Parts: sequence; structure tokens; C-alpha cells
Amino acid sequence: MPILPSEPDLFPLDLLSQPIAENPSDVKWWAFYTMARREKELIRRLRGMEIPFYAPMVSKRTRSPGGRTRESFLPLFTSYVFGRGTNEERQRALTTNCISRCLEVPDVQQLVHDLRQIHRLIALDAPLTIEARIEPGRRVCVRSGPMAGLEGRVVQRRGKDWLVVAVEFLGQGASVLLEDFQVEPL
Repeated sequence: MPILPSEPDLFPLDLLSQPIAENPSDVKWWAFYTMARREKELIRRLRGMEIPFYAPMVSKRTRSPGGRTRESFLPLFTSYVFGRGTNEERQRALTTNCISRCLEVPDVQQLVHDLRQIHRLIALDAPLTIEARIEPGRRVCVRSGPMAGLEGRVVQRRGKDWLVVAVEFLGQGASVLLEDFQVEPL
């Protein structure tokens, strides 16, 4: 039983499938760096203001001292919420008092590509490991199975290969255990 039910981490639901504007002069992507532990409050307020955002959330299960299983939903990228909008919408978002810093995304194409991959990986409900810093490694593409088409880097930990899907803008990502026959070099 979840402590609190999962909330939408994407608004509108088709945000990541929308085409990227050719003329980004009026609509931009922003990385909102939140005050400590205020990501969920920010996404509630952004949803109320109808400002588009994506804040990838992952499920985490723990046991209480009494032995009950608890499920909570935590941000994949601690303190980051990605927003899209005009400068006016950015200014409205700053009025939430949840944002510490606001970073304009220089390479929107790359960010949206990375966020689409993260969204797809979370939707697979595969056991993810949060990767705070991406280690250098070989770039690969998954060629078969439910992760077919995902691109990332392979890292080796404890004698096993892991696929790291990264948001290059942050230098952070998530990893999933990978069988080497599933990938091909890029």
C-alpha cells in the first residue's frame, strides 16, 4: 500500500510526444532546481497553473519496523523538474517559492530525446538504479526485447553489465541490468 498515491509526473500527458518547435524563441525548456524536498509540491503547483512539466518519479519499496511493505514515489533526479513554456510561464513558476534556480536548456533536441528514453524506461517497470554521475563507457543501442531502441552507455559493476540511460544536460541517469547479447555498438 503506497504511503500516498502516485501523482502524474507529466503534464500534459502528451508533452514528450509533441514535436519540438522549430523556432524556440518564445517557448523554451527549463530545468527548475527546487528547494530541498519540494519537487512534488512544485509539480502540484505547476499542474494547477497549467504549465507543462516532466519530473520522472520512480517507485521505492521499503519495510516498516512492523514488517509492512511501504511504497513511495521518489524523484529520479533529486531537486529537478523540467518545464516547458514562455518566459511569462517561467516567471509564474518562480512565484511558487519552490524553485531555487532556473536553468535554460541549451540543447532542447538532446534533452527531449533523453527524457523520452527515461520516460520509456520507467514505463517498462524494470528495476532501476539511480545513477548520480555517468561514467565514461561505450555507447550502445538495445536491439531486442522490451527495451529495443533505447540508447545509452554500458558500464560494468560487480562483474555485470548495466545500461545507463542518461539525461546529458544533468550528467545523471538511471541504469538497468543488461544482457550483452541485447546490445549493439553505435
